Amino acid sequence: MKILAIDLGKFQSVACVYESSTGERSFTKVRTKPGEIHDLLARHQPQRVVIEIGSAAGWVHDMTLTMGLQIEVANPNHEAWRWKNVKRKTDKDDALKLAQLSAMNQLPTLQLPSATVRQWRSLIGYRNTLVARRTAIKNHIRSLLDRQGMSWPGGKSGWTDKSMAALKLIARFGKHAKPDDLWRFELHMEVEAIAQAQTLIDQVEVTLDALAQADVRVQQLQSIPGVGPRLAEVIVAVIDDPNRFKNAKQVGAYAGLTPTQFESGTMSRQGGISGRGNKLLRALLVQVSWVARRYNGKISAIFEEVCRGNKTRRKIAVIATARRLLVICWAMLRDGTIWRDRNSPAPTAALHAN
Repeated sequence: MKILAIDLGKFQSVACVYESSTGERSFTKVRTKPGEIHDLLARHQPQRVVIEIGSAAGWVHDMTLTMGLQIEVANPNHEAWRWKNVKRKTDKDDALKLAQLSAMNQLPTLQLPSATVRQWRSLIGYRNTLVARRTAIKNHIRSLLDRQGMSWPGGKSGWTDKSMAALKLIARFGKHAKPDDLWRFELHMEVEAIAQAQTLIDQVEVTLDALAQADVRVQQLQSIPGVGPRLAEVIVAVIDDPNRFKNAKQVGAYAGLTPTQFESGTMSRQGGISGRGNKLLRALLVQVSWVARRYNGKISAIFEEVCRGNKTRRKIAVIATARRLLVICWAMLRDGTIWRDRNSPAPTAALHAN
């Protein structure tokens, strides 16, 4: 089998043409441009193309499929792909390793979603970036006020319209700020920045809400008490095709919510969660699991079952609850069902995707 393995770089990529039957290999360098990558694929006509996930992986993946070629996308976070105790690591070594692992069918791969889903994921991630930016601005404002010995209301009450109007009165525009009063000018800039960040967040959420309303899968998950549009859209976008997971254990592992395992001889113990997978998905699941206990009896029962009335087990319990919540969502997407309370005798209604 002729395998074309490409170590994709930002500006330049290294390709390895590898014959699996003989082990013969040759290398070439190309610029990471659509035209040159297309010519590379057309010139060699490999039976399999292998790349590593990265910023350019999306369009290379789509181009390869359009040309009717088979492609594998390597998962660099897998243990088999990590470089350990090596004395040399070059782009050629990376490309050759991709080819050799693929030839032995030992390459840890991942499924790359469609361009539409990738862009949806990107927009969801961009909203999270904007929220983090807004939080950083709020923290800086509080720091400015603390340095001046001024207290400010905690929590959401510090950012109401009334509180923001009070901040504007304290702040001063640059030309009106005195040399010993420049913190007011800094405060003015941050008040402007938080307004701009909020405007961007609102605009992004309008688009995300429209996408959520048009996606029946997001509506399915929102039927769960305590689950809102932000968590529902992340789960749908990240899971994408629920049938690619064989069981609930794979789903939990994919989100990094399963414990690590350490075993040697007679010793066997579990560590903390692996933390692999989508960080935003994991964080939202944990946040919602804390809150959803107030509105969802089943989620509350799962939490209390793991907690066992012991306050020291609350963090363990919320992780277990987040994992169970994800599994429930996955099962609903897989089966095309909506939420049904355990006390309801009516059968679960089915929803079908467009």
